[in-house]
Amino acid sequence: MISFESDYTTGAHPKVLQRLIETNLEPLNGYGADPYCESARRKIREACECPDADVHFLVGGTQTNSTVIAALLRDYEGVAAAKTGHVSLHEAGAVEYTGHKVLEIPQENGKIQADVLADYLAAFYADEAHEHMVFPGMVYISHPTEYGTLYSKAELTAIAEICRKYELPLFLDGARLGYGLMSRQTDLTLPDIARLCDVFYIGGTKVGALCGEAVVFTKKNAPRHFMTITKQHGALLAKGRLLGIQFDALFTDGLYFEIGRHAIDMAEKLKRMFAEKGYEFFMDSPTNQQFVILSNEKYEELKRSVVMTWWEPYGDDASVVRFAASWSTTEEDLAALEKLL
Repeated sequence: MISFESDYTTGAHPKVLQRLIETNLEPLNGYGADPYCESARRKIREACECPDADVHFLVGGTQTNSTVIAALLRDYEGVAAAKTGHVSLHEAGAVEYTGHKVLEIPQENGKIQADVLADYLAAFYADEAHEHMVFPGMVYISHPTEYGTLYSKAELTAIAEICRKYELPLFLDGARLGYGLMSRQTDLTLPDIARLCDVFYIGGTKVGALCGEAVVFTKKNAPRHFMTITKQHGALLAKGRLLGIQFDALFTDGLYFEIGRHAIDMAEKLKRMFAEKGYEFFMDSPTNQQFVILSNEKYEELKRSVVMTWWEPYGDDASVVRFAASWSTTEEDLAALEKLL
């Protein structure tokens, strides 16, 4: 079978695995208090051009989203997110399980628009009964979005300005951040994100690591005792070295960006291949996820040889199907798929 199912169906980049092997027998302190975690933090701060950033390593994306959101919100607050956002749809109610409501905002191509967010917040405070409602306590976005789309620097700046006006922290989910940063159509850099967001995370699980996410608080705004909060949420790894060593490897000699660039190159070839064969796209994605419209008959035919992700119906006789490239996608994978198309 050829797999284009997702970007975390293979293990880890060989250079990451090699560092885990090389350091395997070293006795080290737990819970992130080891020299490799500290080295990774230093390299991440340098890459973000944010020397005061507070960096924490958590085990996975869902734990990261629910932990950060719960840590930053007060009991009576919820998190504003796009209706199609990951925390809204694909995390089994993890945020709500912490006692905080996800406040869904209309979206366009997976993104929150600044004017829509501004209207939502203005309407909330204009409601004379808002003291009886769940207060918006922060804004959540993902970059790339669930549809592989990206925020421009202007769009992110506009959202950040609204958040500042209402004194709301802006949280960017970067589970696939490496692929967003290396897109050929982006004008956002890692330092831009660090400057505009109050907290974000650098995804490792989907970008070459076995597991792990690096949470970056950018404005000396990490909640007090965040490590303790992380442990309460089951997101603190006792062998924290495993996360630190991986991120230390990913941020050595530009490996993280190299991984992202390779996946984008593969996705662009994938996109071109579908276009040349006359297939239509659900929307234009400049990242590693491509959403293709397939007849249901063709989808069933491909399923015999290809692993991909059914996304949603498209009329009565077709479906939107996601094909994801990753650090481990090869030219041979593309050639095999091309023959089947």
